Amino acid sequence: MTSVAGVRWGLVFWEQAGRAYAAITGPETRTGTAPVPDGAAFTGIEFAVGTSLRTVPTPALVDGGITLPDTTRRTFRLDGARWETPDPDDAEALVESLVRAGIVVRDPLLADVLRGHRPAVSGRTVERRFRAATGLTQGAVRQIERARTAAQLLAAGDPAADVVAKLGYFDEPHLARALRSYVGRTVRQLREGTGGAIALDLDQRLTS
Repeated sequence: MTSVAGVRWGLVFWEQAGRAYAAITGPETRTGTAPVPDGAAFTGIEFAVGTSLRTVPTPALVDGGITLPDTTRRTFRLDGARWETPDPDDAEALVESLVRAGIVVRDPLLADVLRGHRPAVSGRTVERRFRAATGLTQGAVRQIERARTAAQLLAAGDPAADVVAKLGYFDEPHLARALRSYVGRTVRQLREGTGGAIALDLDQRLTS
């Protein structure tokens, strides 16, 4: 499956051949290929930009991740404690528990910035805090999110010229380069739905 650049870290749980696994996944700054083992069943949780794990710096997860030890079908270990392995219906409850326990935290300064507020600190301080929490620069987050949005719009049938204008690309070649780097698809492949499996929801048309 083609993996797509993404700005969020996450938790993923899967079973294969009777064994259970869990991992922390990091933000990805480029497209790549992700293995999909035969017979494996996955449950994944993506966390909002600006959140992070108390004991694992997000910059250490960029373009990588950590497999969690001692995982069973019922429980996994994180931050020195055992937690119930979730199925999709339990994911939200797990997140709430991790937040209450202080294991998943959010920088309040970033929360304000992401809401569009202008904090009373220097731009350098904001950028330093942003990189510490996300592992990425604000510019990288914008570029990756813009490319993902462009892919969804193109898959929904929007002409490339309209996508360029709507999302502020310089021209169609710049859009094409962004798609190659961050999505791993050409405009034509996205429009025609070709290129194989991709880790991006292309089924719903976006609205502004």
